[in-house]
Amino acid sequence: MNSENFSLSEKIVSSSYIRQGSEARRGHEQLIRQLLEQGKCPEHGWSESTIELFLSELALMDSNNFLSNCGVGEREGRVASSLVARRHYRLIHGIGRSGDIAAIQPKAAGSSLLNKLTNSIVLDILRLSGVRSASSCFVVPMATGMSLTLCFLTLRHRRPKAQFIIWPRIDQKSCFKAMITAGYEPVVVENVLEGDELRTDLEAVERKIEELGAENILCVHSTTSCFAPRVPDRLEELATLCSKHDIPHIVNNAYGVQSSKCMHLIQQGSRVGRIDAFVQSLDKNFMVPVGGAIIAGFDDAFIQEISKMYPGRASASPSLDVLITLLTLGASGYKRLLSERKEIYSFLAQELKSLASAHGERLLHTPITPFHWVSLTMSLSGFQGDNDKAVTQLGSMLFTRQVSGARVIPLGKEQTIAGHTFRGFMSHSEAYPWPYLNAASAVGITRDDVTVCIKRLDKCLKSLKKEPRCASTSASAGSQDK
Repeated sequence: MNSENFSLSEKIVSSSYIRQGSEARRGHEQLIRQLLEQGKCPEHGWSESTIELFLSELALMDSNNFLSNCGVGEREGRVASSLVARRHYRLIHGIGRSGDIAAIQPKAAGSSLLNKLTNSIVLDILRLSGVRSASSCFVVPMATGMSLTLCFLTLRHRRPKAQFIIWPRIDQKSCFKAMITAGYEPVVVENVLEGDELRTDLEAVERKIEELGAENILCVHSTTSCFAPRVPDRLEELATLCSKHDIPHIVNNAYGVQSSKCMHLIQQGSRVGRIDAFVQSLDKNFMVPVGGAIIAGFDDAFIQEISKMYPGRASASPSLDVLITLLTLGASGYKRLLSERKEIYSFLAQELKSLASAHGERLLHTPITPFHWVSLTMSLSGFQGDNDKAVTQLGSMLFTRQVSGARVIPLGKEQTIAGHTFRGFMSHSEAYPWPYLNAASAVGITRDDVTVCIKRLDKCLKSLKKEPRCASTSASAGSQDK
């Protein structure tokens, strides 16, 4: 309601009551005004009523919600199901235009405003999380792997002779397939073992650059967030190498926004050398449904070039989800989640170390170094038999007891992806010395998650010791030990 309507309302209901309602409405509008003025994540989270008012106002600016609209085109924001319309807050037109995912849609001013504001708020969060000099970003409705592919395809026009992408090994299928899908040959650089850690082999990277020729290399594709015992790549040194040889550098920062160390590495890499773009997942970092990513960088022109490479319009759902989430949390709420995650990481490390000791195992050294703040690794050397049956069985036992996310890694597994065979797959190395179990303290985890996980893991390990060849995998067991 505008001021005129409030004045008219005073003829129907007591003016003092109407003025009180008007003041309440003005409070919501002031928050919206501040958002539009600053383009930053509000310090404190909004109420659901403020967010719904804002989204409703945006939706009314799209032509599919005009009272007198007459649509005669092939795409007019028509929706057959009212349930679907409500699910999307009647923001039906999506984002971008056929030539640019960041372009304004004449028929959808509200959706276009939502897109621009979301990108601005997300950039603010990336800066608050540690990459202070990031200059541009956009939300893309694809998960991390396809978003990396989009970056590689954009570089194709800048480096038409290139055939190869140099990739320090990380055993995750999506990032490998991203390079294959873009039409390039991944040059896999094996990691080096330092203590328990797997680290970037910088000498091998430089040898590959010299062997292949810089002009034939599309980019170096590095990784920050990863499962221990692999640690983040030596980003500063890689960035320096890329700058020295004039080779682009794309960073897979999948769940690194929640890790201050990963974000610091990106910031430092951009300061001392070259990082062209870094890509992160929405669901892993912001607790929204799967299907979106953030492509960010330090050169506005290059990030805009990537956005223009996206073919066609795009779904607004990932942008809408992360906008609602960040408005709900506010900057202080998101920082609190990151702080809680770190605290629970320490709790998980203590609990897992105690459990490992009780079963004659150990917590591998990587989690207590400054390099890793998400993933932890516990050895399973005592369960290693001739065929690692007990190790693989542990993974099944945990899953049927409703412990999700834990990864059990046996020795010697082989996996072929697009014609390339990885030996020791999932361990990031051809010959890692021990089988192990991974657990992660990711954003949103609770102390109860840790307590229940440790209790169920303890039961599984005891069961395997008693009956190594026949361990129970009863699905009902998971509900009995809370």
